[in-house]
Amino acid sequence: MAEKPGPTPKHQHQMSIHSDPEIAAGVYSNLMMINHRKEEFILDFLFVQPQAAGQGQAVANLRSRVVASPEHLKRIVRAMGENLRRYEEKYGPIEEAKDLPKALH
Repeated sequence: MAEKPGPTPKHQHQMSIHSDPEIAAGVYSNLMMINHRKEEFILDFLFVQPQAAGQGQAVANLRSRVVASPEHLKRIVRAMGENLRRYEEKYGPIEEAKDLPKALH
């Protein structure tokens, strides 16, 4: 009798990542806006400054913009979902923030 082949191993690729120190430090973002067109998605990472809001108007600074193809964005969403699931398994459920300015909902 012939043996059944086992599950196909996932391919793991190694990559050396280089970056400037400013990029490696990262930026803090507490809001993200997403726009898209057929060819690309644009992810704008913003920092909302609650202390700078006046007359009910929030102030947000663009901290970083990422432009990705639809195919790459689908991989990003899948990877983020998997990492979020693992995080919550380890540390417990995350509750979404409910204190965003009404203009941003």
